[in-house]
This record gives sequence, structure tokens and C-alpha cells, in this order.
Amino acid sequence: MRKISAILSLMIFAALVVPAQLKITPLSIKERTLANGLKVVSVQDSSSPAVAVQVWYNVGSKNDPVGRSGFAHLFEHLMFKSTKNMKSEMIDRITEDVGGEGSNASTSDDFTDYIDVVPSNNLEALIWAEADRMVNLNVDEANFKSERAVVEEEFRQSVLAQPYGRFGEAIQQQMFDVHPYKRTTIGSIEDLDAATNADAQKFYKTFYRPDNAMLVVVGDFDQAQFDGWVDKYFNKITKPSGAIPRVTVTEPARTKEKRLVVKAPNVPLPAVSIGYLAPTAKDKDSAALSVAEAVLSGGESSRLYQELVYKQQIAQEANFSFGTNADKGVMNFTATMASGKTVEQGEKSLLAELKKIQESPISAQELEKAKNTIIANNIRRLETNKGKTFALGYTWIMQGDPTLINEQVKQIQAVTVADVQRVMKKYFTDNNRVVIYYENEESAK
Repeated sequence: MRKISAILSLMIFAALVVPAQLKITPLSIKERTLANGLKVVSVQDSSSPAVAVQVWYNVGSKNDPVGRSGFAHLFEHLMFKSTKNMKSEMIDRITEDVGGEGSNASTSDDFTDYIDVVPSNNLEALIWAEADRMVNLNVDEANFKSERAVVEEEFRQSVLAQPYGRFGEAIQQQMFDVHPYKRTTIGSIEDLDAATNADAQKFYKTFYRPDNAMLVVVGDFDQAQFDGWVDKYFNKITKPSGAIPRVTVTEPARTKEKRLVVKAPNVPLPAVSIGYLAPTAKDKDSAALSVAEAVLSGGESSRLYQELVYKQQIAQEANFSFGTNADKGVMNFTATMASGKTVEQGEKSLLAELKKIQESPISAQELEKAKNTIIANNIRRLETNKGKTFALGYTWIMQGDPTLINEQVKQIQAVTVADVQRVMKKYFTDNNRVVIYYENEESAK
């Protein structure tokens, strides 16, 4: 019986790690661009009587005015205040009060997106509301001051009050020398205090305009009716005459290792980060780097967890992350040390794992497991209307074309063992890394 069970287990394992090439049905995407420059992307899905609506603006924290870090995030908050035709937070009433999800938003280095999900018979009201706040927002002193206070409190809670809040902040700030990505999205209390309502009004006029935005709608709707509503509410918005300022700075390649110690209060265990600049999201190497990320850091069976946490027992957690941006991103190895272990030990072990994946090919089993994980996550993300809208908007911002969403699984499937080894040799060298030791301020060197 044991022999038969072992054979069956091997057969099941082989079926899992060597699957047939998946064929993913591509999304049927309709695109058009209005006369004012607004890009409109839609996907019909009648599996449930609901619709997801997102408006993406090509503006993020990299566009913060100099000396005004956190400003794009602050303005995201202002977009929920009153307009010419709506009271403050009225968009929440348009969504929540009809059984939809509460209206939400997010800001990153590269974009700001506004997120809504409602029953499909409320789609017209939501299109009207999004068009209204694109051009009729009341950027007044009272709204500005109240939301600035909210964002400053977010900074205190997410950065100052968290033991490792300053760690993530330091990683981003130190990875870039000239690119505005070095300004964190959350900003700083000093820069937020220095901001004025006049800054907010200028920011609104500069970036919140139809030719800097994309409307994405996925769900249960009639296409002709939807197109009519878009024309009715968005097409009447005039395209501003001025040019949209773009970030043109290029972060130079790092040619010398950078090292520093960051001190912070109430750090229970020291941590280490070894960071490298990543290629842009549209770079052809992104797929192989994503596979490497899954091999190194994809759960408890991953290389870093098994080596540093399980075998050596020098770290409570160990990770490798591959973060993409529209411009260069950040890849970094991190470890939070176990009690009594040092950051020097963590750095040594992380670099040893990097050397292993550079010098010896990963196994076919590791490759297939990583691919399966990434593809499964991709498919899972696209199971909901909200997930589809986010994926379409994100692909537009990062790669310039929302239809490339249909190529992502193919790109992962095409990655080979040789590709993974090649990219790990290409982007990770001794002279292009930033090493940060993060320690409690009482014991930091």
C-alpha cells in the first residue's frame, strides 16, 4: 500500500508541477478616446448585476511639487470633498446607500485611482459624479486644512508609530539619488505643513484633466447606453490648453555600493535591506524577475524562508521583493533578525542566497511552481469586476497600453530557467547595491 501511495503521490506531484500550457481567454476590451483626450476602456461581464468604475489619473507622488512631498496623496483626500453639485462625501452616498462598496482611492509613485462598485442600474449616477469632481471640485481653505490634518495623522500612525515604519521609508529615500521617487508617497509633516490651498488649486488645474485620465468600467451594462452616458457627462468637459508637466529625470545607474545605518525608536529586532534598482514595468526582463521573486520569497517553501528562517534560524522573516514603477523600480532583499542575531549575519546569508541563484540554475520544479503561483494570482485577480478594472488601469499607467493585460500570462509562461539566472546576474552586482542596517536607536552603531 505504501508503494502504491508513493507512486500516486509522484503522479499527482508531476501533474501539478508540469501542467499543460494554460490557455487564458483574453478580456474583450473596448477602447476609445474622447475629443478632450479622456481614454475610455470598458469590458462587459453580465455574470452579476454589478459594475466596477475606476478613474485613473496619470499623477502620483513623483509629481509632488518640490518641498511638498505627500501632496498627491493629500489631494486624493480632497477629491472626496464637495463639488459644485455635490456635498462632501456625497459620492459615498451614491455608492454605499444603493448597496455598493464605499468609494475609495489610492495614490502611488505613478498614479492616483478612484474606485467604485455599484449595482449596474446606478452606473449613470456614478459616471455623472466622477465627471463632476473632475472639473467642479471645491478646493477651499476649510477642506484643505481638514484633509491635511487627516494625512498628517496617517503619517504618524503608519510611519512614526510603527516599529518598522521608518525602515520602508528609508529604503525608498536611499534608493534614488535624483529621481523624485525618492520622495515617499506619504510625505512628511514638515512638507505638508508648508503646503497651501493655493498649491492645491494649482495641482488640481495642472493634473486633474480629461487628457490625463482614463475611465475604466467593467461589469453588467449595455455598451451603447454606457457610451451615451460617457458622451453626455465627460465629453462636455473642455480639454485645457496648457501642457501637462512630466517627470523627465532619469535615475543614473549606481556604480558604487552605498551603506548606512538607520536608527529608530522601539525597534524590537534589527533588520537589514540590500536594495537594487529594478527595470521599468514594461521591460522584457520583468517576467523573469517576477519568477525569481516567487522562487526566493514565495511562502514558507521559498529559498529565503527555508534557509534563513527554518535552517539557519537567524531571521524571523526573510524576503525578496521586485517592485516595478513606470520608471525604474526597487528590488530588495530584507531580513528581520531573530533574537540575538545580527544584521551582519543577515546580510551575509542574503548575499549567499543571491550568489546561489546567480551561479546555479533553479530547478525545473522551482520554475513551474513559481509560474503556477504567479499565473494563479493573476487569474484570481481577474475574477472580479473590481480586479479587472484595477488591472486595466495599472497596466495603462505602467506599460502605456491597457490591452497588454492579455499578454501577461503568456509572458510568464515563456520564462525559462536560463532567463531567471540571466536576470539575476544582470541586475545584482556588488557595486550597485544599497545596504541599510535598521536598528533600535539605543543599540545602533
